[in-house]
Amino acid sequence: MKKLSLDALARLHLERAKLSSAGRSSETIFGGHDRTLRQTVIALLAGYGLGEHPNPGEGTLQVVRGRVRMAMGEHTWEARDGDFLPLPEADHALEAITDAAVLLTVAKSR
Repeated sequence: MKKLSLDALARLHLERAKLSSAGRSSETIFGGHDRTLRQTVIALLAGYGLGEHPNPGEGTLQVVRGRVRMAMGEHTWEARDGDFLPLPEADHALEAITDAAVLLTVAKSR
């Protein structure tokens, strides 16, 4: 078993995001493409995000640091440190309001 610090990973990936022209950095910390469960730390600089994309399966988003806005059509939800959001069951987007890091958890259908 391997113990990880989400706080340390958030700091690391925010630093990497600052060096990226895309303003983001991520790392899958559990599971992967060949597994049902996948957990990924995603760091986004303020103003950057993930454009509208399809729902990957059952999933949640936990904000580790900063503030984010999730949008689905005309609906938006804002979340900050420690907040937990279920992923919408439709196309959605994510934007960082401030520099932010989130833990994305997805259980893909096989």
